[in-house]
Amino acid sequence: MSTIIAGFGEIMLRLCPEGKKRFSQVLPGELQATFGGGEANVCASIAMLGGNSRYLTALPDNPLVRALAAQLRGLGTDVSHIVYTKRGRMGVYFAEHGSNMRGSAVVYDREGSSVSLLEPKDYPFAEMLDGVTHLHLSGITPSLTRAAFESTLAIARYAADHGIRISIDLNYRKKLWNWEPGTSKQELAGRCMGQIVPLADIIIGNEEDASDVFGIRAKDTSVESGKLNIKGYQEVAAALSAKFPKAKFVAITLRESISADHNNWGGMLYDCTTGKAHFAPLNADGNYAPYEIRNIVDRFGGGDSFCAGLLFSLYSEEYSDPAVAIRFAVAASALKHTVSGDYNLTARAEVENLMKGSASGRVQR
Repeated sequence: MSTIIAGFGEIMLRLCPEGKKRFSQVLPGELQATFGGGEANVCASIAMLGGNSRYLTALPDNPLVRALAAQLRGLGTDVSHIVYTKRGRMGVYFAEHGSNMRGSAVVYDREGSSVSLLEPKDYPFAEMLDGVTHLHLSGITPSLTRAAFESTLAIARYAADHGIRISIDLNYRKKLWNWEPGTSKQELAGRCMGQIVPLADIIIGNEEDASDVFGIRAKDTSVESGKLNIKGYQEVAAALSAKFPKAKFVAITLRESISADHNNWGGMLYDCTTGKAHFAPLNADGNYAPYEIRNIVDRFGGGDSFCAGLLFSLYSEEYSDPAVAIRFAVAASALKHTVSGDYNLTARAEVENLMKGSASGRVQR
């Protein structure tokens, strides 16, 4: 039976000024409209790499949503199990790309979205997950509302009970987790994710997530200044592995933000069974040497492209070895920074070329 990787979560309409312009420069005027959402980004990227993916969500049935479904279907993602409902709407997020010392900025308009309103009883989980071998979730959807959290937990429990492997991207968002007045964002995130993450076979996060959600920090690291103690993340992964013993792997993206246009990018995959950490990329001496990504086109969706590359590689015969899988995931996500929009419209051959050292950007004739 072929592997089918499903993702469950919210997708939104994304509206951006052209290039790196500010909203005040283009409004009144035109914004570029695309779609984006953590789990959908993963599904789209897996399909682009040649894998089988299925996107699961709840949306109203209208022309905008039909355009979204047609786009994902065109990329190769199965959208036949989307739950169409008369409740709610498609959310919107407005994104302004940063430049140099000015960081990127996001404004959310997602209150009342369909995913935020529907409860577990509204989803036919058995049909949605029929034939699925792996379910991917993120910490974004449960951060929206209590109903969205309960639905995410319910589909995770269904998957776990039916032998479907699960990955969870911690994906902490400081602007979300507002749905329980009187409870701090981090306390709420820790309590809710503390119920979902124990079901996961693969835990994924960035350099901040483990600290924000579970208080597990890397020593001698300052994310704000872009200074990372890379080796310290092996300790973070080991602590997550000890806290969540079902996990087989813990993966962490390692981003050093020199500026909005220049990031150093790499990752680590910790094998919970052997206790060994695999880093990528490596230089000729076998030491960690991150990709230096300059003149970034679009960093939104970078973490999602890492998730997609990791899941695709772990389920492939050629790249399933942990040391190779992390190389594939990091290369795929490095390339995402060169692509506008949330989806990583990068083919497997392009990832393989970068893994082999082809990073000059020469014309391919």
